[in-house]
Amino acid sequence: MNAPSALAHACADEAPPAVDPVVLRGATKGFGPRILFEGVDLRIRRGEFVALLGASGSGKTTLLRILLGLDTLDAGAGAVAAPRSAVFQEPRLVPSQTVWRNVLMGLPWRAQRRRRALGALEEVGLGAHADAWPVTLSGGEAQRVALARALILEPALLLLDEPFAALDALTRLRMQDLVRRLCARYRPGTLIVTHDVDEAVRLADRVLVLRDRRLTLDVAVGAAQDPASAAGARLRARLLAELGVAPDDAGIAARGSTAPRAAVAGRA
Repeated sequence: MNAPSALAHACADEAPPAVDPVVLRGATKGFGPRILFEGVDLRIRRGEFVALLGASGSGKTTLLRILLGLDTLDAGAGAVAAPRSAVFQEPRLVPSQTVWRNVLMGLPWRAQRRRRALGALEEVGLGAHADAWPVTLSGGEAQRVALARALILEPALLLLDEPFAALDALTRLRMQDLVRRLCARYRPGTLIVTHDVDEAVRLADRVLVLRDRRLTLDVAVGAAQDPASAAGARLRARLLAELGVAPDDAGIAARGSTAPRAAVAGRA
């Protein structure tokens, strides 16, 4: 396998801002003899919301980690803009710090001002929780703190790695609405990694499918964001088919992704 490319080092060492937050050409990554993806071309524009679907082990999270600078490519070229921030499935709050101090983590010390944190918390509906401890928050509240922490950096690129997977159905829908609203306001390039076809279509401007080591589908969502529309039904069926879901199972998979979970809905 080839030595890491210039892009790999750039991702790890804060690449200079690009015209588009992400421009990749021929991106390739593997672990030993196993190739996760190869020859991948990807562009994410400023203000664009992109969803990445794929089976477990297809390389989705590895690609996200490369864009965040936590891993390197084996081959490829391009640029990834800075600053970048991420929200993961777990909120990863520091339990020994209050909510407002968690929001400021990642900022230079001289920029860590309480009023700045309060402004970010107000935007996610948690202004009254600034002095709370993370242990007192619900799952949805903790994820809102993580989102405030990510957006306070004013990122050129926002990366979301299944950030709503651990939430109950109602909280998940509220969080999706919040993320979409804030991304429309701040206009970072955004990439969400998810297994949920309905979530991808509900949030994204474009949906990608990573399968068999490459991006096999790149489709604009447009009017299909309306789940009740014929366009929405067609796009969901197309995505499920691309993911290898049999036609007889597609309706079950589509209904299951939005059905309420067994857990009682917590605070959003």
